[in-house]
Amino acid sequence: MTSRVMLISPAISAALREARFDDGCPLDATGSARARSAAGAVPAAERTFVSPTVRCRETASALGLDGVVAAGPAGFDVGRWRGRTLAEVGADEPDGVTAWLSDPAAAPHGGESLRELCARVAHWMDEIAALSGRTVAVVEPEIVRAMTVRALAAPESAFWRIDVPPLTVTEFSGRAGRWNLGLGRALGRTGDDPR
Repeated sequence: MTSRVMLISPAISAALREARFDDGCPLDATGSARARSAAGAVPAAERTFVSPTVRCRETASALGLDGVVAAGPAGFDVGRWRGRTLAEVGADEPDGVTAWLSDPAAAPHGGESLRELCARVAHWMDEIAALSGRTVAVVEPEIVRAMTVRALAAPESAFWRIDVPPLTVTEFSGRAGRWNLGLGRALGRTGDDPR
């Protein structure tokens, strides 16, 4: 049985533009317009999931997707850093930022460590792998990164080397615990599209 997973990153928001840890910020006008313009480009799926964040839910809605809000692909819990910019946190807690970026087990913000995030996403991937057909999920970029790290059996440190632009598609297909990764597709161009 082959499982296909299409992850869609959310459209742009003010938090993303400001390099701010997400604080429930909605999509901005540009992000909403771009997501609406891509409506209808997502292929049919047996199931659709949405990360609980505001920008993921708004992106899914703008794309015309009626997804189930799921905890497995929830965004990174950054504890007390939520709503602050990376520059602010770096100025106030430089050792904390250094630890967070260099030690996968560190959680200086009081939230989730990178290792915990990757384990949570790996568990979610295992659940999805048991499902046949296509799954579409609108998820935060860090979920795409964690899933990519898992699919490639890469070290957790590779997480920080993966860029996930807004409103892009990353696809996974696999069976029996082995995933293949499809990269570089704009929303609306899937593996089923030969262009």
